[in-house]
This record gives sequence, structure tokens and C-alpha cells, in this order.
Amino acid sequence: MKVVTRRTGLSPHVIRMWEKRYGAVTPARTETRRRLYTEAEIARLVLLRQATLLGHSIGRIAALPTAQLRDLVNEEAAPTTPVSPPPLAPPDTATAQSFLDACLDAAHRLDGVALETTLMRARVGLSHTAFLENLIVQLMQAIGDLWYQGALRIMHEHLTSAVVRTLLGSLIMMPGVAATAPHLLVTTPVGQVHEIGALCAASMASVDGWRVTYLGPNLPGEDIAAAVRQDHASAIGLSIVYPPDDPYLHQELAQLRRYLGAEVTVLVGGRGISGYQEVLDSIGAIRPRDLQELRRYLEALRAGHTPA
Repeated sequence: MKVVTRRTGLSPHVIRMWEKRYGAVTPARTETRRRLYTEAEIARLVLLRQATLLGHSIGRIAALPTAQLRDLVNEEAAPTTPVSPPPLAPPDTATAQSFLDACLDAAHRLDGVALETTLMRARVGLSHTAFLENLIVQLMQAIGDLWYQGALRIMHEHLTSAVVRTLLGSLIMMPGVAATAPHLLVTTPVGQVHEIGALCAASMASVDGWRVTYLGPNLPGEDIAAAVRQDHASAIGLSIVYPPDDPYLHQELAQLRRYLGAEVTVLVGGRGISGYQEVLDSIGAIRPRDLQELRRYLEALRAGHTPA
């Protein structure tokens, strides 16, 4: 996989997703389940990446024969420019803003296909952290702010959330995670229905080698605790976005800690946590400020340390 990522410019996560979701290539496997790619499959992945960068949706081109893919790329490239391995991607921060602008334009036009295509291109062009923090998180915050200002309607938010939710869901349930990997459950507590932040956290943990179970939004504490017991999870991740002042959530979080006991680590993030600081302190919740800090906490937990 390391060789293939270097030669194609694709991340391991994107390659696995294209294999599982779209059947782009079907590599052989060793007895230990490691992938073995042929030269033809590597060349095909290079062509697929170039085609997506030209604006084609991976869902529409993944099944094309390799010869047809090559013709597609050559037709749209300059006549004197041969098909070659893709250049290095530009810096994440500069690229993320252009992708964000394109996503907002597609959302404003209610063009779900263009939005999905842009997100897929961004997933190829950005690191996983930049894709989540600099694009997905910023996109959803911008959509919310524009709706609040009256520049967008709720239909625009629903379309964007649906496309983003589907994409992030495909980035979580990935094969190949060892059964001995640490197990993280991710959800939002009861009354919290905004799930994009939880999906981002779940996706980040999955890429970092955690065995992730995503339980969806709005889950009562007793069900979260039951899932922890059933799957022997060592940690749970909760996202709190809106409302930031639910009087019932204080009691719900306190009860959740009693259900879980002291041995399960609770990580809580989201734009709405400022209204619940007292109860989060009382239950010993870890509060990562962003996805980068979440990664550091998860690394510490995986190493057997208690995050500071």
C-alpha cells in the first residue's frame, strides 16, 4: 500500500474506499490479508485520480474500462501533454479554501452532484485531517451561519448535510482494522441531533487505526452504556452542538457516567459544550478543542496513557 500511495498520489483511505464502494480495482490478497497490486491496477488508479481532478465523479467513472479512462483523460488534457503521474498536491490550507468555495457554490445551487464531486476531489487532494478540519467542519459552520443570516434556506442545509453524511459514513466502516485494535463508540447524546461533528471524529479515529462503531445521533445514556458493555469499548466520543443549554442534558451526562463506571474514557467535543462545563468536569470528560487534539488524546489512550 505504501508503494501504491506514493506512485498514485492517493491516500490509503481513498484507495480502500474506491475499492470497497466503487469496485475501482480488486487487488489480490496475501495469506495475511495484505493487498497486492499489479502494475495495471496502479496505472488504473492514476487514471482515476486524474479523471476526478478533471471534474469527473468517481461514482460515474469507476467502472469504465482502463482504455476508456485513458481516452477520457487524454481528450481533456492538452494535446501535447501525455498522461503521467499526478503532480504533488498544493498546500492543504490553500487548497481547502478553493474546495470550500466550490462546495458553498454547489450548495447554493442545490447541485448535489457537484457537491459530491467536489468533496471527492478534495478527499484526494487534501490530507485526511485537512479534509475534515479545513473543509468539512468549515463547510457546515458556513452553511449554518448563512442560514442564520437568511442567505440560505433550510433546504440548502439539508442537502449539504445529506451529501456530507453519506461521504463521511463511507469513511468509517472500512475493512482491515485488526480485531485487537482499541474500540471507540461515537454518538451524540439524547436531544443532540446534529451529527456531522461526530462523524468527523469517528472518521479520524478510524483512519488512526481505532475500531470505530458509529451509533448515529440522539442516543440515550443507557443505550450508550449498553453498547459499551456489549462491544467492550474502551472509550466513547460524544458531540454536542445544539442546543447549548438543554437542562435535561446535564442529568443525562451525569447518569451516563454512572452507567459506564470510571474505567471508560469519555471524550466530548462540539460547538455547544461551553454550556455544560460543570457537568463535564464532574464526569471527568476529556474535551479536545479540535480534531488535531482529539488525535493526540487517542494516541495517548492507545499507548496506555491517561491524556492530560
